[in-house]
Amino acid sequence: MRQTDATISAPVRLPGKAVKSARFCSLVCALFAASFFSGSCEKENAAAVLQGGEYSYYVIKNHGSDHGSAETLADLFSLLDRETRSGEDRFAVVREIANEYIKTREYNKLINFLTSWVDRHPDDPYNSYYLFMTAYAYKEKEAYPMAALYFDLIVKNYPDLDLSPVRNESIHLVSLKQLIELSGKPEQQVEYYQELISRFADNIDFGVAYFMLGQAYEKTGEWDAAIQSYTQFLPYFNTHIPGFADALGYAKQLVDFNNSLKNWTYESLPALTEAVRGAIDSGSGAWLTRIRARVGFFARTWEQENDEGAGMAEFNFSDFMAGNRIRYQAELDPSSNANEAYLRTWGWSQYISVWYLYFRKIYFPSDPEIHGRWEWAGIYYGEKL
Repeated sequence: MRQTDATISAPVRLPGKAVKSARFCSLVCALFAASFFSGSCEKENAAAVLQGGEYSYYVIKNHGSDHGSAETLADLFSLLDRETRSGEDRFAVVREIANEYIKTREYNKLINFLTSWVDRHPDDPYNSYYLFMTAYAYKEKEAYPMAALYFDLIVKNYPDLDLSPVRNESIHLVSLKQLIELSGKPEQQVEYYQELISRFADNIDFGVAYFMLGQAYEKTGEWDAAIQSYTQFLPYFNTHIPGFADALGYAKQLVDFNNSLKNWTYESLPALTEAVRGAIDSGSGAWLTRIRARVGFFARTWEQENDEGAGMAEFNFSDFMAGNRIRYQAELDPSSNANEAYLRTWGWSQYISVWYLYFRKIYFPSDPEIHGRWEWAGIYYGEKL
């Protein structure tokens, strides 16, 4: 199939339903008017299509297929044979043929007809639409890699067309959304989200686009670009991101951590726990404050959700340590592992005496000097559930 270079410009509007209906009806009326005056001439043309004409393959009835559909296709192909000039009239006929195949779920014939048409008519201005229907057919057949191949071909090699002026959608816009859904490669998703953002600013949710672009960058290991995308996402804090209960908290944590001094981190878990125990032994709330994380530090019960109690910037340990003797377990909790650890402490308050101090290994590949170090990230109130 010949590929043509597509310039990025405003999409050309497809003939709408009203135009399609009026023009197509006029074509059909002309066909039947000609039949009235010429006797059985047009019927013979349709019969020739059925019996071995250029388009006979496309109208041969399969076992159990609808006879009426075959006759309809024969009439349409006969009409198509008369439409030699490219334009809305010919487009209306080709679209009706394609819709007939979709109605009867004959996707193989639909694909064969449309791809052959595009190959034989490389200058047809509606080839984007025909290939879009081809991609749709492959998707209906659950041949998702082939569907993605055609959606990608449309975006990169064919001009855009308005698909639905009412919903303000174009073929390139819908194709990009389909590619994001079908593509399992983060490198491709980066490309598709970038194109969505640059070309279709008035048609997309920027919050979703920037957050998901950040996710794709993370998977490719481009952490600086990921943080930039999350930074661009933050103004859209009311955006709902499907599959991410706390997208805002996740993005803000990474952005704030990136912009911080990170001077509360420790090289190892033993070094961190030694510092915390020393501060508790000294009774110094100020020392504990210096040790705790400056970004995303939380204090919550075990029952609370992850986004509750985060960001305890004003947490004052001195208020809980005054007049109390704080003690801690000699060993870390048995549930601790290579990436997170818990230290049971008690004596903080007459209401909730037991606090579990939560330590975690820092995952931040953007900065190799910080990545893999440890931080005191928060507190869980009460005994473990």
